[in-house]
Amino acid sequence: MSFVKNAILLILLFPLSDRVLAQHQEISDHPEIWKGANTATTKDQVSILSAFKNGQVNGHFRFFSMATNNSGKLTDYYANAFGGGLKYETAPFHGFKFGLSGFYIFNVSSSDLTKPDSMTKQNNRYEISLFDITDPSNKNNIDRLEEFYLKYNFKKSQITLGKQLINTTFINLQDGRMRPTEVEGLWGEVHELNNTKIYGGYLHRISPRGTVEYYSIANSIGVYSSGVNEEGSPSSYKNQLSSKGILSLGFTNRSIPDLTIQASNLFVENIFNTSFLQADYNYELPNQSIITLGAQSIFQTAMNNGGNSNAVYAYLASNHKAFTYGAKLGWIDSRTEISLNYNRITAAGRYLMPREWGRDPFYTFMARERNEGFGDVHAVVLKYQYWIPKMRIKTIFSAGYFDLPNISNFKLNKYGLPSYSQFNLDIRYQFNGLLNGLDAQLLIAHKSNFQKSIPEKYIFNKVDMTNLNLILNFHF
Repeated sequence: MSFVKNAILLILLFPLSDRVLAQHQEISDHPEIWKGANTATTKDQVSILSAFKNGQVNGHFRFFSMATNNSGKLTDYYANAFGGGLKYETAPFHGFKFGLSGFYIFNVSSSDLTKPDSMTKQNNRYEISLFDITDPSNKNNIDRLEEFYLKYNFKKSQITLGKQLINTTFINLQDGRMRPTEVEGLWGEVHELNNTKIYGGYLHRISPRGTVEYYSIANSIGVYSSGVNEEGSPSSYKNQLSSKGILSLGFTNRSIPDLTIQASNLFVENIFNTSFLQADYNYELPNQSIITLGAQSIFQTAMNNGGNSNAVYAYLASNHKAFTYGAKLGWIDSRTEISLNYNRITAAGRYLMPREWGRDPFYTFMARERNEGFGDVHAVVLKYQYWIPKMRIKTIFSAGYFDLPNISNFKLNKYGLPSYSQFNLDIRYQFNGLLNGLDAQLLIAHKSNFQKSIPEKYIFNKVDMTNLNLILNFHF
């Protein structure tokens, strides 16, 4: 199927679709991958058997059609994926709940994702992660045990042990494909303090989006493309790192009216430490609209030797430091939200965060690209959202310019991405009535190159390209 035919298919199918699900959940949101009606009882059961018999089952079917149009003679791609899964969680038994879920995926039709582009010899970037990036030839046997946990609830708080979903600043669902990133470990949320949420825990395994296996923390770094080191040679840290796991702690506080403060710290033993601080303030105007102001910063340093005593195999240098900061100015009313967003990654060093773990927390984040792996970056993004409640439609338009270091500046440009502009159109529709439970999303992303006369390998799947996505979800 050609790109044009696939694009026409996307446009024709969209009017058939309806329930607005964000393809990328906001990092501050509670994970809602399983969204069926909550019918399970909250009353403690008298026996383990009754807890299991009175548990709750949720299901999720997902269809994802994606197509990428690259410039000139560079290879175009398309893929259509379909999958489904079930989640079961027991009713409470003396505060405990047991849960498990799994999901399967089929490659309904696609380009040959095992075949690299003939001009650049580079592989597919976007469509491949709808399936299993570690085995692009696998079209049918794509399944994963996603959640398998024991949860204990006390008052308004909870602690969970096992495979689970979390949404945090640096480790999050990043569910812009078929299935999200999953983690394994011990994770807790405390809500006992007024206007304060405290969360954190220890994680020892991760199953990145677009994979079917769970990896140790160290071996999860490098499952995705790892770019180049600071000298310009291919990075060699895959399967060469050592770490006992992740310790993470954070809080959100709303004690001051209209002010939300978030802070978190991610400690990756033997590799790096990253701290995050963000403040958002809402000022209500007389007409009941709101002015929003926000500021955030991230500071990162290496731990020990950056993951390996041999610098060639380390994730980052032992003297590594990176600093980023950003700001947001916006206006909101009952149907509209508009914001101007800025982010700066200083020239002190690359901001590094394994892409396998989650998406960027920057105000300037736009779906289909990231600024992780770069230093000396200026990013400016305008975002506009408009709701039509009666029609159950939400539209999101965003436009950004990203000033990156020259592609030959390997010290500050890990992935060889030139400066670029990006435009996204995101339309979401929620069905009701006969099709209640179904939602649809159409996402169109276009990126243009701002560094002229560069080799095709820095253009292919990076700039001068358009990516189209149609996603249908049915939850029950």
